[in-house]
Amino acid sequence: MRIRVATYNIHKGVSAIRSEPRVLALKQAISQFEADVVFLQEVQGQHDRKAAKYGADHLGHKHWPAAAQHEYFAGETRHGHAAYGMNAVYDHGHHGNALLSAFPIANSRNHDVSDHAYEQRGILHCVLETARGAVHCYVVHFGLFEAGRRRQTQALIAAVQASAPDGEPVIIAGDFNDWRNSLGGELRNALGVVEAFDQIGSASTLGDLVRTLRGKHRLAPARTFPAALPFFRLDRIYVRGFRVETAQVLHGNLWAKLSDHAPIVANLTLA
Repeated sequence: MRIRVATYNIHKGVSAIRSEPRVLALKQAISQFEADVVFLQEVQGQHDRKAAKYGADHLGHKHWPAAAQHEYFAGETRHGHAAYGMNAVYDHGHHGNALLSAFPIANSRNHDVSDHAYEQRGILHCVLETARGAVHCYVVHFGLFEAGRRRQTQALIAAVQASAPDGEPVIIAGDFNDWRNSLGGELRNALGVVEAFDQIGSASTLGDLVRTLRGKHRLAPARTFPAALPFFRLDRIYVRGFRVETAQVLHGNLWAKLSDHAPIVANLTLA
């Protein structure tokens, strides 16, 4: 069985510069992934102020959908199934992680892994029903501080060990904010996962390419932030029970306008 997956931090549906609405364009862009499963972070479940401001202009054109973003993205697309995990709540709305899926979602659960009151984070666990059995998906968004990310990594390990029995396939994807690449070893050792670029090599710099050609390529995820000129390695796709066929970061003018993160798309085959 082959599954095409993508992970994308959509910056709450507004551009990184001037915070202009990008929700309609994001729906079209997400369809370009041609992915069976899409892991989304910073998804706006509700935002009354932006809905009032961008709901319709003087010509009647809408720039902000009435539905929650994950419902809007899933509507009238191959992603007939969607789940949402609310992380941050405020007076005028809330945002969190979401999963869009072409497969039925048997159940979902959101794990609150917030490390302090000013930075709400979560792990959304969804169980997909596929022709080859259950696939466990975890949508991740970790914090900005390293100590907190380490605690959140331990929470992720505990969640996977408790909810995905050994041998059942697992996909963990999202924004880890792990720019120093210090958490991957813990996940590999505890869960038996590999990162999408572990197998194929990211070769995102000349140095990476030379190390790859010499057979000395270090395990390093791809660069995804900022989207206009990616330098930091923040986003990941980890898998267990799958073979990674291809993985790529989507670059270019389109992606630079939509969010501050560039998306990753990978083709997986059930091992």
